[in-house]
Amino acid sequence: METTSFLLLRLAVAISMFGHGLVRLPKLTAFSNWMIGSFENSMLPKVIVIPFSYILPIAEFVIGLLLILGLFTKPSLIAGGFVLLVLLFGTSMIENWEAIPSQLIHIAFFALLLHFIDYNSWTIDTLIKK
Repeated sequence: METTSFLLLRLAVAISMFGHGLVRLPKLTAFSNWMIGSFENSMLPKVIVIPFSYILPIAEFVIGLLLILGLFTKPSLIAGGFVLLVLLFGTSMIENWEAIPSQLIHIAFFALLLHFIDYNSWTIDTLIKK
């Protein structure tokens, strides 16, 4: 039962990340421009915001895909957690307090999955180990 619970939770987090990246990739320039505009009055300089605005959708897509497949699961969970930490910082810098609860929930699920990583059995990782 624990392995099924882990799978459902891993897939839920994976689909969220994958979906965020998937919808942003086709409109990457528009997403970047939106993000640059959102950070215009923040303390963060454009030299940081611009590259991050292009990297974020790719990171979300790749992390989500790897988690869906169950490939490099532990490193993907750690990477996802770090992406969320950076998002939390950025969200704080633009005082978008409404977005923070969602990001905190996501990072809590990443941490929970990492804590129970031993229940991660329905994966490509498991097939590779055999």
